[in-house]
Amino acid sequence: MRILFMGTPEFALPSLGILLENQYPVVAVATTPDRPKGRGQKTAGSPVKEFALQHHLPLLQPESLNDPGFVSSVSELQPDLIVVVAFRILPKEIYTIPRLGSFNLHASLLPKFRGAAPINWAIIRGEKGTGVTTFFLKDKVDTGSLLLQARVAIGPDETAGELYDKLAEVGAEIVLQTVRLIERGKARPLPQDDAQATTAPKIFKDDCRLSWSGSARTVHNMVRGLSPHPCAWTMHQERVLRIYRTAMQSEQKGSAQNAPSGTVMTVEKENLVVATAEGMLSILDIQQEGKKRMGIAEFLRGYPMQAGDVLH
Repeated sequence: MRILFMGTPEFALPSLGILLENQYPVVAVATTPDRPKGRGQKTAGSPVKEFALQHHLPLLQPESLNDPGFVSSVSELQPDLIVVVAFRILPKEIYTIPRLGSFNLHASLLPKFRGAAPINWAIIRGEKGTGVTTFFLKDKVDTGSLLLQARVAIGPDETAGELYDKLAEVGAEIVLQTVRLIERGKARPLPQDDAQATTAPKIFKDDCRLSWSGSARTVHNMVRGLSPHPCAWTMHQERVLRIYRTAMQSEQKGSAQNAPSGTVMTVEKENLVVATAEGMLSILDIQQEGKKRMGIAEFLRGYPMQAGDVLH
């Protein structure tokens, strides 16, 4: 069975790796074009490109998926199956080429959390579990018939980055199982129940600003759901502070001592506690814009903050 693999970030690497380990013929890998990255803005390839080069796999890097040249290249490869993991939205001209179809790995239990940021939103919304799904592609994004799913628990303090790594590994196993089912003609796709669908739209910088007027639980979920990327942030005076990790202190109703939400209640050597509308939260990992990320003890040694200050 000839497989064309499509993916871009590190999330896709376990899936590509497991197909190679199980000796499936990956005839080519499609990924994004090289882009400027980092402070130096040096041009670099995606993690999937680097992995493909290490394994001597042919590469496709189309600027546009609708480019007739790309469509022709895919057709010439004569793939039996396209496997998509964290790539782009494929046009019908591409995903209908393989005789066995094209399927995608999505980081949620579809139809929940359809969209670009399912891992982030599952945590932000306080879910205690999520998972991965493989499904056949169709025109409308994330709506195709379901193939396989696997459920994964979300810890009360787990961050999006930690869950990302976990789902990438679980997802790889599901990708392998899905390929085997399709290869043996035993796949039994099931239509999604659109009535149960929820969305997980792309997250922008303005969406990441913390509102301390929520409960401590809500703010805590927001922080861990955005950590390490794109990262929650708040303002202290005129400075932007990026917050990576917090800990629940209490969930009592009403801000501590009737202080306004966002008020810094405690500043000690290793302790920074902030009031919310319901309960208090400790900030554990933080970064002043333009500086490095650090633990709260190191941060407080060099940053001017005192009880009574307000984060907003």
